[in-house]
Formats: sequence, C-alpha cells, structure tokens
Amino acid sequence: MRKQTFRSTFALVIIAFFSISTLAQYKAFDPANMDTAVEACTDFYQYANGTWLKKTEIPASESRWGTFNILADRNNTLLKEVLESAAKSKAKAGSNERLIGDFYATCIDEAAIEKAGGEPIKPFLAKIDAAKTIEDIQRLIGYLHDNGTAAVFAFGVGPDLKDSNAVIINASQGGLSLPNRDYYTNVDAKSVETRTKFVDYATTMFKLLGDANAAASASKVLDLQTRLAKASLTPVELRNPDNRYNKVTFAAAKQLTPSFSWDAYFAERSVPNVRDLNVSPAKFFTEFDAMLKDVSIEDWKTYLRFMVVNGAAPSLAKTYSDPNFDFYNRYLGGQKERQPRWKTCVRQTDQVLAEALGMEYANRAFKAPSKVRMNQLIDNLMVALKDRINNLEWMGAETKKEAQAKLASFKRKIGYPDELRGYEGLKIGKASYAGNLLNLTKFNNKRNLEDLGKPRDKTRFPYSAATVNASYNPLNNDITFPAGILQPPFFNFDADDAINYGAIGGVIGHEISHGFDDQGSRFAADGNLKMWWTADDRAKFEERASCVVKQWDNYEVQPGLNMVGKLALGENIGDFAGLTIAYDAYQRSLAGKPRPANIDGFTPEQRFFLGWAQVWQGKYTPEAERQQVQTGPHSLPKWRVNGPLSNMPQFAKAFGCKGGQPMVRENACAIW
Repeated sequence: MRKQTFRSTFALVIIAFFSISTLAQYKAFDPANMDTAVEACTDFYQYANGTWLKKTEIPASESRWGTFNILADRNNTLLKEVLESAAKSKAKAGSNERLIGDFYATCIDEAAIEKAGGEPIKPFLAKIDAAKTIEDIQRLIGYLHDNGTAAVFAFGVGPDLKDSNAVIINASQGGLSLPNRDYYTNVDAKSVETRTKFVDYATTMFKLLGDANAAASASKVLDLQTRLAKASLTPVELRNPDNRYNKVTFAAAKQLTPSFSWDAYFAERSVPNVRDLNVSPAKFFTEFDAMLKDVSIEDWKTYLRFMVVNGAAPSLAKTYSDPNFDFYNRYLGGQKERQPRWKTCVRQTDQVLAEALGMEYANRAFKAPSKVRMNQLIDNLMVALKDRINNLEWMGAETKKEAQAKLASFKRKIGYPDELRGYEGLKIGKASYAGNLLNLTKFNNKRNLEDLGKPRDKTRFPYSAATVNASYNPLNNDITFPAGILQPPFFNFDADDAINYGAIGGVIGHEISHGFDDQGSRFAADGNLKMWWTADDRAKFEERASCVVKQWDNYEVQPGLNMVGKLALGENIGDFAGLTIAYDAYQRSLAGKPRPANIDGFTPEQRFFLGWAQVWQGKYTPEAERQQVQTGPHSLPKWRVNGPLSNMPQFAKAFGCKGGQPMVRENACAIW
C-alpha cells in the first residue's frame, strides 16, 4: 500500500518532452475532433471530443489513452535518446548523466534480469525462514522496511500536520496488496471475484517459492490482510486530515502497542531517539498488536514471504513479473500486453532519479518566457479569486479575512527546483538492476531519516521537472507547475488567450482552489491543520460541498457502478472553482481591449470552454475505469468536463443553453 501523501494533484503523473517540430504540429484546438451532431447543451464532452473518441482506440499496451498518454508517448522516444546516450557515455561517476545512464542500462538489460531469476530476493527469504520467535518477526518488519518491502504498516519521516515547519515520524496503516481497504470488505460480485483472483495469483507466487502448500499459504495471506484492512480507514475517511493525525509521545506509542517493541524497530532501522510520533489510525495499530499475539509465527512468515516476492516481482525475471502483470495490469487494469521494455525503463528512471533526469529535461526544453507568462497567469487568477472571496454572500467577514490571508501567502514553484539536493553517496552501477533499486531504496530511506531534528525544507520540488502534472501542497501552501505541463495542449504560445485561459488557466485555478477544497480548507495560511473558519461559515461550506457530492454520486459509470462523490470531492471542487476563477480572470484580461474575433466559428467565451474540454480527451478500459472510480480522487474525463460546466451560468450563456437541457443543472452547485 502506498504511503499517504498530502499534496493534491491535477492529473496522472506522466512525463512529456517536445521538440520544436512536435510543438508546431500540435493544434491548440482542433475542430476536427468535435462531434457537432451532438448538442453542446446536451453533452458538451461528446460535442467537444466525439470524433476523437470515435476514431481513437486504446493501444493494447495501455489501460487508458488520452491527451496525457499521447504527450508521454511522444516524449518517450526523445527521453530514450537522452538515456541511451547517457548509458554509452563515460561521464564522471556520480554525475546526473552517469546515474541515469547506468540505471537505465541495467533496467533495459533483460538478459541479465532473466539470468538472475529470483536470486535478488533470496537473502530476504532466508532471513524470514530463519525467524523463530515473535521478536524475530518484529525485527524482520524493520529490516524489510529498510529494504523497501511494504510490510504491515507504512513508516517514514514527514511533516507534522499541526506544525508544518517540523518533521515527525509518521507510522500509518498499510500492509495490503490490493488497491485499498474496500477491495477486502466489499461484498459485491466483482469484489468477491477480485479476491478469488488475488488468491490464485498469490498461489502462483508461492509455487515459484517452492511452497508445497501454495494455495493454503495464499489464503492465509488474504486472511491476514483482511484483518489489517478491516482495521484501516476507508479511502473517504482518509480524506479527513483529522483522521490521519494521532500525535502521541513515544511512551504512549508503546502503550498503544504493548506487544510491539518500537525500541527494537527503531534500533533495526537506526532511527534516532524521538519524543513523539504520529501513529494513525490508532485502531489499526491496536489490531496489529492483537495480531502479534494471536497470529502464529508461521503465518507471519508466510505473509512476509508474499510481501517480499510481490513487491519485487515487477523487477525480477518474467517467471515472476508475468504473473504480477497478469493480475495487476491485465485483470485489474485491463492492459492487454506489456509496454516495450524501453518505455518501462524511461518511466522507471524518471521515477527513481527524478531530479537527475528532470533537470536533463529542463535544461533542454524549458524556456524562460514560459515562467514569465505562467507567473502573469497565476497573478491574474489570484486577483480573480481575491475578488470572488470578497463578494461571497454566504461567508462572513471574519472568515473572509482568514481566507484572504491564506491566498496572499500562496507560494509557487514553476518549471524545476531552484535548489538541487543531488545524489551524493548514491551508488548506481551497471552490474544489477535489482541491486540498483535496492541501493536507491536504502539511499532514500537514509536521507528521509536524516530530516529528523531539522526544520522542514518547504522548497523541495515534489517530482521530476519533466512531469505533466500540477499540484497544491496545503502544508507548504504552495502550487507547483513542472516544466512538463507548460506546453500544448495545456499551455501554448501560439494559441489565443481564450484557449490558454481555459486550458492552463483552468489548471492553475484548479490548484489554487485546492487550498479551499474540503481538505485544503482545513489548513491555515501557515500550513498548519487548524480550523480558521467560524462555525457558521464552515457549516455553510459543508452544505455547499454536499451539493457537489450528491451530483457526482448520481453519475453512473457502468451498470451498478457510480462515482463516489466524497472520494472525488476535492478534485471536483478544484475543477469547478478553478474554472470559475479562470473564466473571471479571462474576462478581466479583456478589459479595455477590442473584443477578440471569432475563431473557427467560436466566440472567445466558447473557446475558453473548448480549451478545457480538449484537455480531457481520454478513454479507459472497463477495468481501469472501475479501478479509477474505486481508488482515485479524480473523476473520469467526461465528468471533469460535464460535471463542473453544468453548474456554470457562464457556460450556459456562452452556448445559449436553456433550463431543462442536460448541461444546465436545475439545482446548480455553487461554492467559490
């Protein structure tokens, strides 16, 4: 289970890299992608993208396909050239070029990976086999954590939600192999089938480990993980930051789990002495403590063996990686075949050496005028939101003052990190892909623990500069726009302002609005989790947010499968409020200027909304669609367009929509 993060992201993390010729070929908006046989006021997503949807097929190597994937696909060829050149170079040891080159070389060397077979995990399996006591099991958990296996719970140094300048130990729920808690507890036919398929997959993996009772061992894993899942918070509950915060003294942590020795765990991981830590949720660790008493040592060993082989499988020989792909990618995601190995390795290099490859990207692709123009757009949207807050009829003066203080203190990160952390001490060679991954894990764990006792560094860039994504971090109160997103179709110097305000303006507005969504609005200007609203104003906000929840709850994606309004609430507020302030900012930009001419037969206001809609061209396999609904906070593309726009009188006016038409909601939601 992935460690919980506190930033909210605009979209899937996908990298993009363009040559000048590629940019020239990309239209800001292409009317040929539209389906004008559909009324704009009936289904705007289909109207704007219908022909594209009709003619586009999801490649067999993908579970979804759309604007983001197309950008990544174009990018991959060029990043491949960068990495292949680096792999052949004789660059200085420790340099960015050498690190990315050596890592890529081992990732692409399938022959060496096949020859290694399952050897990379044998030392870990031997350690598990040698365990004799429950104390051995506890030490094993620390050992496996240090080496990258996600066993039982998540652990790491991160921000203190109520003191954003401080770092603190965070121990949180984890230890699952299905996407989230609900996959273990839901009783619908698909969930039951998924658990059966999971046991089948786990049985295959145990057979590879030589387990004579593979099927029984697989069932044991499901039973143990189900206990952990039932003690875990649901995806919706995790959206409430109060549910993720349980700061206790070290002594209190010991009392919470009297059967688990935090002293031994800290010693195993070389964690410095701490006075307090965040242990969340408490009920999870209470159940874990009970399991230490009533789960047998052999069952714990069975569980840990699976966590090792399952976590390592994608990086091992095909004997291991094929079953892993079949379950996670083919069955859960609907992906029919693997991507070419080089694409996998481009993505992997960018993930594990984000700063190194990202700066290689930024040095080649990012231009200073992009940063200047982005700052101008951000400034304009900030002014637009400031005005909207001032004019809110439902919010009182006291809360408005706090909201304006928060907005005024927003910080921004554009393009790439201003200060580089570097990779001093990291050992990457050409001998072993699995060895490189292990070295990276140990390096990152060590660096993470070194943050303890230091003021929190809020300047760090959250991901590779090559990423097509954007984010808001409530603990930093900052917005991030990497170089990778500052290009068409999001941001295009050749497009008119209407398209840019609808596309990148909508993105900017989305991220700014996250500071005032259901989660971000709980954090004050200083980044600390605290209630800065009056009780009356907060109640009014919650009432308005419930309108958005109800709207999305009613969207049926597949028969019997509806969107989960509370899970997607933050992103939907981001889209709705973000587009609203982007539209206001665009209208302000026209003040004192001649009205722009129609283009392709569309008014400037219509082009604004078409600019947003064309960003969300996308198709999902049914499996990926289901997984997105059950696990992801982002709505599916159709509803990222039709959902917010159907609440906006600005949209209805632009396209002449009347009451009673599907794109005009009778009881429209309104927040910001």
